[in-house]
Amino acid sequence: MCCDNNNNNEKSCCLYNLLNDILNLQNMDMNNCSCDGCDKPFLGPSLNCVCYNTRPLSFYNCSTGALWNIQYSLNGVVATSNVFRIEKLDECCCTCRVLVQNDDSTYTPTSQFFTIDLNCVSAVQCHPDVFIDIC
Repeated sequence: MCCDNNNNNEKSCCLYNLLNDILNLQNMDMNNCSCDGCDKPFLGPSLNCVCYNTRPLSFYNCSTGALWNIQYSLNGVVATSNVFRIEKLDECCCTCRVLVQNDDSTYTPTSQFFTIDLNCVSAVQCHPDVFIDIC
């Protein structure tokens, strides 16, 4: 785990750095993106494509290894999701929007958010980049 209780410095946290790069990409802030290796430094299939605005994420619990599932309500239906969009990052806390995965591999954004302590996350899974209509 990168951000343990003994070293809560966001600059040394690998999860913080990864999520910060993704947040900068989603905000189209390419000047602050320092992605390398397997972290693709742009959203979508090519650098010239601007039709993507989200890199959906899933988080794994550091204690159990299970996916984090968050309950949401959308159009009168209450369910859980394990796919999210990062919206804000503060030190080792990450605020995310709950996404609902549709049958056609697209996502519907909800108006529900949660904040997760990166100390509780052992891994982040990135899903293929998508465009999400966020009002």
